[in-house]
Amino acid sequence: MRIVLVGPPGAGKGTQATRLAEKLRVPHISTGDLFRANISRQTELGKLAKSYMDAGNLVPDEVTIAMAKDRMEQPDAENGFLLDGFPRNVSQAQALDELLTTENITLDAVLDLEAPEDEVVKRIAGRRVCRNESAHVFHVTYKKPARDGVCDECGGELYQRDDDSEDTVRKRLEVYHTQTEPIIDYYKAQGLVVTIEAMGPVDEVTERAMGALKREDADR
Repeated sequence: MRIVLVGPPGAGKGTQATRLAEKLRVPHISTGDLFRANISRQTELGKLAKSYMDAGNLVPDEVTIAMAKDRMEQPDAENGFLLDGFPRNVSQAQALDELLTTENITLDAVLDLEAPEDEVVKRIAGRRVCRNESAHVFHVTYKKPARDGVCDECGGELYQRDDDSEDTVRKRLEVYHTQTEPIIDYYKAQGLVVTIEAMGPVDEVTERAMGALKREDADR
C-alpha cells in the first residue's frame, strides 16, 4: 500500500507511522529521516539542504521533493511506502501527485489522525525529559516519575524542552492549521482521506487505522 499519514503535532503520528509501516511491511519514509540521511551521507541534496538550514532558512519544497523521490525509488519501496511529514503543504501534495503519475503509481489512502487541540497541547506541554544522555521521557499526567523532577531510570534531572512549552506548541499548531491541514481537503477531493480517532491507547489507535485501511482496500 502507498499511504500518506497526516495529523497535528502530538497526535502520535511518529509512533503510528512506525507501527503501521511494520504491519504493512512497507518502508516508513519521514522528512526528518530523509534530511538526516542525506546530510549524514553528504549527498548533493543533503549539502544543499544543510546550506539552507545553517542559514536559518526553510529547505525549499523542490529539495524535499527530490529527496522523497529518490527514497521512493529505492527497491524496498517498490511495493509501497508510508509517507510521514511529506507532503507538508498543498504545493508538495501537487508535486507528489505529478511524481506518482509519471511513475504510473497511485496513492491508496491518506490517513488523517485527529485529536482535540487541548489534548494535543496537554500531551506535548506535559512532557519532561531527562537531562542525562539517556533522555528518558516522562509526563506530568500520563507517565509520572516516582519523584517529581527526577528520572526513575538514572536519577537525572527532568526538564521541559523549550519546544514543548505551551506557547511553542500552540504556535506549531497554528503552522499546522495554516500550512498542512489544507492538504486534507485537497486529498478529500480525490476520495483518499480516511479519518482516524487518535485518542486512546496506542494499540487501539493502530488497530483502528489497520481496520480502516483494510475496509478501504476491500472497497476498491
